[in-house]
Amino acid sequence: MLGRGFNVDCSPLDRGSTSDSQSLSTAVRITVKNNCRWPLWPATQTGGGGAQLSTTGFMLGPGASRDLEVPSKWTAGRIWARTQCDHPSGRCVTGDCGSGAGNCNGRTGAPPATLAEFTLNDNGKDWYDVSNVDGSNVPMSISPQGGNGPKCRHIDCKFDMNRACPNELAVRTPDGVVGCKSGCEAFRKPELCCSGDNHNTREKCPPSNWSRVFKDKCPDAYSYAYDDPTSLFDCYGAPNYVVTFCP
Repeated sequence: MLGRGFNVDCSPLDRGSTSDSQSLSTAVRITVKNNCRWPLWPATQTGGGGAQLSTTGFMLGPGASRDLEVPSKWTAGRIWARTQCDHPSGRCVTGDCGSGAGNCNGRTGAPPATLAEFTLNDNGKDWYDVSNVDGSNVPMSISPQGGNGPKCRHIDCKFDMNRACPNELAVRTPDGVVGCKSGCEAFRKPELCCSGDNHNTREKCPPSNWSRVFKDKCPDAYSYAYDDPTSLFDCYGAPNYVVTFCP
């Protein structure tokens, strides 16, 4: 049955506003909000060999939010939304991490999935971005709460890419388009994935017509691997953050 939350033991999760504490002496609060009209199952992943958060997946009903306490030096952190998750199988139509449970436990979400990405306190600077490099499934925004710097600001991909996804990139169910793949994911070509010696720099891997589909609608967000100049943002001052789905 669709629309029910699940955790590692498949018991329903609270739809209300909650908080997860890492019991850290210094931590950053990331508030995850669901402004969509349908339930979502947000998930987290810590990269760089770091420990996973105490909660790596949960359910949020429409209008609900949840506070995550992440390490002040969270490295290569990701937050994304899984959609149309089934109970009790644990499978999700988009963003599925293959865990068969609510918590992803370090597993990556399957594309297409819109990503919020963070590396915190890198020599005193936080890096953050919204990414469509793995495609898009849900509109998203990131809002620093405080902080300072010329590139410390609200960023978003408010447009629902499912409404304008080319046929070649669209992921469909009987209900319609539920996700939009990147050109890399759809065609697996080195020139679209910026892979291999012939395509491993910005000069060798310029934007493609497929990446421009995303960039035209969401100029703040990464549209392909070397989109750093217009899509990577940073803050000083150790702010907290709000990640909103369907801003």
